[in-house]
Amino acid sequence: PHPQENADPQKTALLLSKAWTLYSVTPLHGFRRGRLRDYARLLSASIAAEKQKGLAVEVGVELDIKVALSSLADLRGSELDQAALLVQLSSRSQASSRSSEDKLVWSGWFCSVFGDDFSENVPEDFTCLPLFLSHGAESYTSLVGSWFQKTFDCCFRRLAISPLNLSWMVAMWAGCKLDRAASAVELVFSVPRLSQPLDISYAIHPEDAKALWDTVQKTPGEITQEEVDVFMDCLYAHFHRHFKIHLSAAKLVKVSTAVASAHCNGIVKIRHSQYLPGVLMLLTELAISQIQ
Repeated sequence: PHPQENADPQKTALLLSKAWTLYSVTPLHGFRRGRLRDYARLLSASIAAEKQKGLAVEVGVELDIKVALSSLADLRGSELDQAALLVQLSSRSQASSRSSEDKLVWSGWFCSVFGDDFSENVPEDFTCLPLFLSHGAESYTSLVGSWFQKTFDCCFRRLAISPLNLSWMVAMWAGCKLDRAASAVELVFSVPRLSQPLDISYAIHPEDAKALWDTVQKTPGEITQEEVDVFMDCLYAHFHRHFKIHLSAAKLVKVSTAVASAHCNGIVKIRHSQYLPGVLMLLTELAISQIQ
């Protein structure tokens, strides 16, 4: 993963240590960055209309849900990537005074980090932001998603993470240098074909995991499937030696490191701002592969 050099710490802080649900999004048609304020008003009216069971709501009237759309210019991999788009929904209770602060109830953001190859092949009137992450009530995700789909003729799909991709993530993240004390590297496996669900949690000291990765990786800065396989096989062999259990027969469902954690159902938590672009690059790649 590429360390982040010059991101706005206040904005990136919003993205850290929250559980984000992943989606892939096809290119947005007719999206104009200069119209964010208009889009916010229209989306706000759409949410209010849905809440009032389809009764029309006048655009611009003060509503109990406030929508803000903003660009995160520094959240992209290269000049060819579009700036990330942050969508925030805030609520103001009827009883509270005008001066009281709005309460953030839902956040979502579109981004593309090193998605150049994908965007190069798309017609000019389309905006490529293939990765969407949401945090908050699913009902709001559904309302926001359906408005974007109708307005920009795009399609949202939940993004799952395969055991193969989870093994890549744990190998990459376990090998990262961190500037502060790191938490344990944890792998969670689900045991199949049992009458009662059974999970096995396997925690490794971060320094041990990094030392193992350093012995496996041949070329710093490059990772191969063979290296990831060797790393996982070493962990499996160690576990089998102590507990006589073959983890390779179970399904890897979650990985957790000091850099980030990821679950097979497409829920990710990014913990370290330094490696935010590296994590997003990997997730952008997964989102693009699902679209293509």
